[in-house]
Amino acid sequence: MGLGAGSFLLLLFIFGSPSEKELRIENSRLLAQYNVLSHRLDEALGVLQDIQQRDDNLYRVMLQADPVSDAIRQAGYGGTNRYEQLRSMANSELVIHTTSKLDRLDRQLYLQSKSFDEVVDLCKNHDKMLTCIPAIMPVANKDLKKTASGYGMRIDPIYKTTKFHAGMDFSANIGTPVYATGDGRVIKAGWQTGYGNLIQIDHGFGYVTWYAHLHKYKVRVGQKVVRGEVIGEVGNTGKSTGPHLHYEVHVKGRVQNPVNYYFMDLSAEDYDKMIQLAENHGKVFD
Repeated sequence: MGLGAGSFLLLLFIFGSPSEKELRIENSRLLAQYNVLSHRLDEALGVLQDIQQRDDNLYRVMLQADPVSDAIRQAGYGGTNRYEQLRSMANSELVIHTTSKLDRLDRQLYLQSKSFDEVVDLCKNHDKMLTCIPAIMPVANKDLKKTASGYGMRIDPIYKTTKFHAGMDFSANIGTPVYATGDGRVIKAGWQTGYGNLIQIDHGFGYVTWYAHLHKYKVRVGQKVVRGEVIGEVGNTGKSTGPHLHYEVHVKGRVQNPVNYYFMDLSAEDYDKMIQLAENHGKVFD
């Protein structure tokens, strides 16, 4: 082999062929692009996380909807060998890591899109929901003098034992009008042990109200009612020691403190006063 040929091979060994040099340049360029892409994906995931936080902690709270669980939001793609074919590539760890981020962003964007579809539907129903949610007292009580016994542990007036009182009692004369506290549909108007003559109204959105110990019904099962409509009269039926209305609010099957659902009737000052009256027990009727 001549000196010229040997020198040429030595130069190829040290510097590589023109095609190898181009390949190295291309690889460096791709590596830089992957690093930039990975950084931008991190930024996009951060923005998406902020949107998810607002979705769960603002929009859904305002609309009284359950948040999307972390298990659903963080669910990934199945298959342990999904990225196996990428392991033969140069800089495979970076490529796999970036591809994984892209997949995660793709799935979370899809889930967030579905979540916003649900939020839009909830917004469309929001005005209706505001008319349905219990929001007034079930009897006229502007001076709060009809407030008797509140929600919580009480001494049972008949059995003289400590019991949980699942609603609020309003003392009133027999025949006093009882009002629907939100729009809804009557699902019960009949006798129930302990409650006497009882009306239940399904307001939708998980809300059901109970009106107990009634003297008369003014509605029938299946009838639609609106907030403020007279549905019955105060009575003294069932387990009762005197004329009064026992009122309960149930949300998704769980009993709630009714005092939190008088916001159309009570000022902040009246709310505090009613809390004090209820906590002082007043007269316990049932």
